[in-house]
Amino acid sequence: MGVAAQQWIAPEWGGPERWRLADTTAPDPERGEVTIRVRAAGMNPADRKHVAAPRAGVALPVPIGYEVSGEILAIGPGTSIGSGEARVGDEVVAFRVRGGYATALTIPAEKAFRKPGPLSHAEAANLLLAGTTAAEMLDRVHAATGETILLHGASGAVGVMVLQLAALRGIRVIGTASAAGAERVRRFGGIPVAYGDGLLERVRAEGRGVDAALDAIGTDEAVDTSLALVADRSRIVTIAAPGRAAANGFGVIAGTQPASAAFRDGIRGELVRLADEGRLVVPLARTYPLAEAVEATRFLAEGHPGGKVALIP
Repeated sequence: MGVAAQQWIAPEWGGPERWRLADTTAPDPERGEVTIRVRAAGMNPADRKHVAAPRAGVALPVPIGYEVSGEILAIGPGTSIGSGEARVGDEVVAFRVRGGYATALTIPAEKAFRKPGPLSHAEAANLLLAGTTAAEMLDRVHAATGETILLHGASGAVGVMVLQLAALRGIRVIGTASAAGAERVRRFGGIPVAYGDGLLERVRAEGRGVDAALDAIGTDEAVDTSLALVADRSRIVTIAAPGRAAANGFGVIAGTQPASAAFRDGIRGELVRLADEGRLVVPLARTYPLAEAVEATRFLAEGHPGGKVALIP
């Protein structure tokens, strides 16, 4: 019979004003699947970006949302989740799902992990997309203990995760941010520098040189500064400037790349463990009711929400 649910979908390509909250059913889970009651859905810029225009291999309507936190309603026969055995009622997080902006959904069980205890559902629902992206950025440039890296967009969601993971590894981070974001960079162990005219000189003034550069904002200023400071192009990576990466010969990663997807799937358990130990936190800006997803997306698109945003069914 399944579970009656509501889910946000994009019935046509375009902006959030075209989205629709539809009645649906989360089917009964088969072997290798679980059904989750969603307590919070994480929001990310990719949610909007990936339904803005037609994409190869993606058919309309498109269910929206990639990560959730909630509790298990049903488990398929002979099924374990990504973190091991589980029971109905267990609290879990799930990442790389389709249609997380929902009240309930049925997903591959390997995508679900036991929810970190210290995190609320709204926080937990925002842990894994930003966290796995940050971990992959550090991995891609081979950042090592004792090194100094330059991080563009350090006060954003991915940036804050980079700062925390770098601090755990003894990596020094110089992070570009606005004046409003500087305190956030300091809070998570980074050295803030203001972006804008004179950025290159301000970074150089911090001394000791820069071993690698991570770009989470994609501006020409960020890319040009990285190229000026890091001679080895293999130690520069972006998630936001693929055109410049192709033109200038440095790395770009995205969850749609098979190698990126494999890495991010492989690191999920480690990030959940760190959060469960209280060593990773998720700054939360605000929550919205599920019915207000369009308004929440507009708030997120303003560019500086000051933390993550979650939808609460």
